[in-house]
Amino acid sequence: MEQQSTLLLLPKSPKGSNFDKQTLDDASSSVPSTPTRRTFLKFFVYCSLVAVAYYFIIFSLAVSPPVSSPKCDLFTGDWIPDPSGPLYTNLSCHHIQDFQNCMLNGRPDFNYLFWRWKPRDCDLPRFGPSQFLDRVRNKWWAFIGDSIARNHVQSLICILSQVEEAVEVYHDKEYRSKIWRFPSHNFTLSVVWSPFLVKSETLGTSSDIQLYLDQLDHKWTNQYSNFDYVVISGGKWFLKATIFHENNTVTGCHYCHGRYNLTDFGYDYSYRKTLKLVRNFVRDSTHKPLVLFRTTTPDHFENGEWNTGGYCNRTMPFKEDEAKLKTVDDVMRDVELDVFQNFEEGSTSFRLLDTTGMSLLRPDGHPGPYRHPHPFARAKDKRSVQNDCLHWCLPGPIDSWNDVMVETILNR
Repeated sequence: MEQQSTLLLLPKSPKGSNFDKQTLDDASSSVPSTPTRRTFLKFFVYCSLVAVAYYFIIFSLAVSPPVSSPKCDLFTGDWIPDPSGPLYTNLSCHHIQDFQNCMLNGRPDFNYLFWRWKPRDCDLPRFGPSQFLDRVRNKWWAFIGDSIARNHVQSLICILSQVEEAVEVYHDKEYRSKIWRFPSHNFTLSVVWSPFLVKSETLGTSSDIQLYLDQLDHKWTNQYSNFDYVVISGGKWFLKATIFHENNTVTGCHYCHGRYNLTDFGYDYSYRKTLKLVRNFVRDSTHKPLVLFRTTTPDHFENGEWNTGGYCNRTMPFKEDEAKLKTVDDVMRDVELDVFQNFEEGSTSFRLLDTTGMSLLRPDGHPGPYRHPHPFARAKDKRSVQNDCLHWCLPGPIDSWNDVMVETILNR
């Protein structure tokens, strides 16, 4: 468009407006009317026009794309209409997990695909997969966390696969941890399944999860020295029934209903302990990758939770004054900011990826009942169909996390 605009403006400029056939004829009539001179003058004026147009084209191409100011708050903004839509579809990317493949599963509306995140005080460049792959050539980028981390890495792979197809080179037995390679860029991308970030296990037939709040999960710490970029996240798993271990002693629990004669310290206790352990590990490690901690992801269940009939059927983003964090999300984000905010200010290799606010405004971006193909086809009661109001459709709002992630970690 810039090239077209430049060329269209040229004929309207004061000097260029007379460069038409009449101008050539008039100019040629001001000199002796010989075929040679007339031809030469026409050729000279034509070449001049081409040179001026070429200059403006080159100038327009040389203009740098918009970048955000280093002082701009990327995480305070609004979702604005984006008629260009997503960078991929469920047809052009085969890395979408079935549960998040909303279009394939029959979701009837598509409006949720045509929005982009716009910070209030600056422009946020759209993710460029070619530029990204060039920047991370010979690097290793890892996501560490739970199923939302997996949701995020699948979004990133779908965008990158429009330039180069990812090759899966490893998966664990449960297909939760994976490694992909982008051969022509020698770029490695991985997701490490570690929903608690600390050591966890279940014992015997008990459903209670044992959390060792003074031992990080070796599944990610043993690989840490390989990574150049790391995105770490915690979340909803800390709301499960858990027993706390510290210094080889059971110290308390969360959601244990008075069993075992333990004190219920709450999920915020274990979450804070865990994040402090992560922070100290990052701070004290001799290996210094660039680390992002992504803040908690709010869900949008209404009139219940995932197991009590909760649903999400909205088709438009919220405005800022229409949404409020649930108590559990508010508490978790407060813990995250308390642990990491000061650490971020004093570190050159750590950033907060504070996606909570922008995610809160997108109740329309979840699979809802479309976790499976045509969920209402055999349901006698639509209310019996389980909804997913935590994970994100692909493509969907989570794709914009990559815009702010790249701006935060590579351009600042």
